[in-house]
Amino acid sequence: MTLTPGALYWILFLGIALVSWIVSASLERKFKRYSEQPLPMTGREVAEKMLHDHGIFDVQITCIKGQLTDHYNPVTKTVNLSEGVYHGANVAAAAVAAHECGHAVQHATAYGPLGMRSALVPVVQFSSNWVTWIILGGLLLLGTNAGQVMLLIGIVLYGMITLFSFITLPVEVNASQRAVNWLQEAGITNRETTEMASDALHSAAYTYVVAALSSLATLVYYILIFMGGNKR
Repeated sequence: MTLTPGALYWILFLGIALVSWIVSASLERKFKRYSEQPLPMTGREVAEKMLHDHGIFDVQITCIKGQLTDHYNPVTKTVNLSEGVYHGANVAAAAVAAHECGHAVQHATAYGPLGMRSALVPVVQFSSNWVTWIILGGLLLLGTNAGQVMLLIGIVLYGMITLFSFITLPVEVNASQRAVNWLQEAGITNRETTEMASDALHSAAYTYVVAALSSLATLVYYILIFMGGNKR
């Protein structure tokens, strides 16, 4: 039996959704467990030390609301840590804080993939705002010249979103590697807690892998429709 592009997409979608749920559940369990492993420094103190050890003094550390909302903003030069990470003195908090500072180090050293991702941000923001409506219009007008043009434009926009997802992968992995290496070199973690920090950050990286694969599956589906693979 030959699967239609639509059926193939739903199989991939459900499979990726299941994997995403497993990854998210695993990530939550690990961060909860590693949050119970104490360290002598809070996330804020870890961030301050890592930045200063790398000669970075023009990046501010702020506390924001939410859980796992931590991020580095290269425009405002701020390492934004969630309340649990900012105030937490444990392995999970140290790992997250060091990871976000890893992005600040990437920025300061002109790390190539980070520059590419930052350059794509305006394009991705534009694409995210319009891609759904353009593709919907193309699907509604499928079979007409206008529909084909709209669908092609939508594919290009969604392609930029997918590209952004894949460029994000090396950026996140590299930031985690910088974080784990520095935590051990700075003596903040020992062999056991370094492995915990590495495990937590690897689990977080899997969420980006799943997101990239999900975006790629959707892009391929739209391409197959455009090529006439899905007969309506």
